[in-house]
Amino acid sequence: MSERKPVVLVTGASGFVGRHVAPALVEQGWSVRRAVRSPEGLDDEIVIESIGPDTNWQAALDGVDAVVHLAARVHHKHEEHAVQLYRNVNIAGTLHLARSAAGAGVRKFIFISTVLVHGRSNEGRAPFSEDDILTPRGLYGMSKAAAEAGLKTLARDSDMKISVIRPPLVYGAGAKGNFALLSRAVNLGLPLPFAAIRNHRAFLAVQNLSSFILRRLAHPDPASNFEVFLIADKEQVSTPEFIERLARAAGKRPRMFAVPQDLLGSVLGVIGRQDTHDSLIGSLELNVSKAIATGWRPEVSLDEGLRLALSSQDA
Repeated sequence: MSERKPVVLVTGASGFVGRHVAPALVEQGWSVRRAVRSPEGLDDEIVIESIGPDTNWQAALDGVDAVVHLAARVHHKHEEHAVQLYRNVNIAGTLHLARSAAGAGVRKFIFISTVLVHGRSNEGRAPFSEDDILTPRGLYGMSKAAAEAGLKTLARDSDMKISVIRPPLVYGAGAKGNFALLSRAVNLGLPLPFAAIRNHRAFLAVQNLSSFILRRLAHPDPASNFEVFLIADKEQVSTPEFIERLARAAGKRPRMFAVPQDLLGSVLGVIGRQDTHDSLIGSLELNVSKAIATGWRPEVSLDEGLRLALSSQDA
């Protein structure tokens, strides 16, 4: 008789990160149950049409040993409904899932939060660390911070081991947002106004995120039911250096010109792209010593992560 494989429920399994994490879990011997909004015809999927305070998780959690909660509301165009959506999905939905998991006897729960619970920039300050007082920015960051607080409370009255991971910008094949915009601009040979930027930013290859999730599932802290981790690639580089190395991975010559940082920030603010200013111009450095102390290492380098992202996109 073959030994039973441990079962992990992955929410958001059809999203960018989920499409990388789920196969990595399978490769490491997990039996993956993929929670998806729309069926894709896979044998291991279970349809959860919406995540909220009333979602019925009973069937999805039956026999599950661990949960990796990736699903979240990230962007919503209609501001008048955004607050309630973020509250329902990212806060109430997360906590309802966690309580349901604890009640079903799940032993490990991984929650993917965001570095935005610390704010958008640590300009002029020490790198962010897990012990900092949180200063979340935007509805997304605030909703993730609130979910973290609820999970910490739940952990006090539960035997379930909860790990919170706060990643910076995650890049890889299928990534959206600023990484997709930069990749497109580099491939088209568009000149970018970032040559004068002198910052330091943390980035994270999706392969390194996957490996840390696997590490937490395999080695939870025996003495604590609740742990928080900041993780990032080994190198934390400036925006122009990131673009140069992205171009190199794409086999292109980087095209950048210098615009004074203050002027560039003002222009982005006027056109309503303050998020782009914060994501590309300011510094965002992370102290990842706590994650390193667990024995984890970001095995994929920045150059290799960019090469994998672009080669996978071209395949």
